[in-house]
Amino acid sequence: MHHQLRTLSKENAEGVAQHLVMVAALLEADDVEGAMAHAETAVRRAGRVPAAREALGMVAYRTGDFARALGEFRTVRRISGSDHLIPLMVDCERGLGRHERALDLAQSPEAKRLPTQEKVELAIVVSGIRRDLGQTDAALVALQIPQLKKSNQPRLAYAYADTLLGLGRADEAREWFEKAAEADTEYETDAVERLEELDGVSVTDLLGGADEEDEVDE
Repeated sequence: MHHQLRTLSKENAEGVAQHLVMVAALLEADDVEGAMAHAETAVRRAGRVPAAREALGMVAYRTGDFARALGEFRTVRRISGSDHLIPLMVDCERGLGRHERALDLAQSPEAKRLPTQEKVELAIVVSGIRRDLGQTDAALVALQIPQLKKSNQPRLAYAYADTLLGLGRADEAREWFEKAAEADTEYETDAVERLEELDGVSVTDLLGGADEEDEVDE
């Protein structure tokens, strides 16, 4: 971020940097309105700085204003030449109900050249799009990327578990929720709660089975 601010005067650069820090802090505190105010101020003061436009896009994305977020992300891509926001752009297209456009962008040459973590996020988004379209088998395939075998991808493991559950493969889903929970040291997912829910269902089924056996014995 700091190298982007070098195009501004020292005073303006310091002010914009402070606004961007506040955007991140307020989003963390779930104060979206406050974050939006700081992001809009940063853009007014530094409209050609990618970090400022990205911050505004992130706040808009958080509020569900996908059209505005997409516009900001496109601006960032145009002025920076970076494709790192493609996963979020795809998700914005999804949020706008433009699934085919989302998939086209996800399959673009630029998307194929994304770094590892962006590829993971893109796979999760594409899987969600396939589920939106009722293509649950394809949703599972979308997640079967090399990073799925790694032990440091809790969100990917979680998405895989949830998709397996959607296919009725509860035993396999439980295994992947366990993997997600073990890897989730930053508490990015609710994998532990999902495991508890699955175990609760299993216990209920067992109790129900026992009652049925008692009724038969009687």
